[in-house]
Amino acid sequence: MRFAALFCLLLGLAACSKPVAPVGKWEGGYESGGDLVAARVEILPGGAVKIMAPDFTNAIGPRAQIDQLRAQLAADLANGWPDVKPRQFDFDGKTFRKPGGIAPQMVWDKASNQMTLQLYIGARPALPVPLRPVDGFHDNPFATG
Repeated sequence: MRFAALFCLLLGLAACSKPVAPVGKWEGGYESGGDLVAARVEILPGGAVKIMAPDFTNAIGPRAQIDQLRAQLAADLANGWPDVKPRQFDFDGKTFRKPGGIAPQMVWDKASNQMTLQLYIGARPALPVPLRPVDGFHDNPFATG
């Protein structure tokens, strides 16, 4: 009987424990409807999050011009990354939110280890930017390889 009570207590404590954020790096680029985004996320041991996502809106023009804007975003991301300060987020095992916030900031799929950044530009609905896990960041976050 004591064993069963102890087991139930331990199971209850485990169910109430705070989920641990996944440690790692994710990056990606997004292009659609005139929106361009280059993004990086790094989750440090202890759960602090570094995040940067420079963007262009209304990026419409010849392909060469769009490619130049993509290259500029990638350079801004690489050059600005060392200055990004880690921040804390609330994490429920799947969704990251600002402390005490409601709106999702990132969503993590444990099965695929994919992170989706929820980018808020102006008064528009969140723009989901899929990020892939990486061992190290690349010069071109738009790359798929």
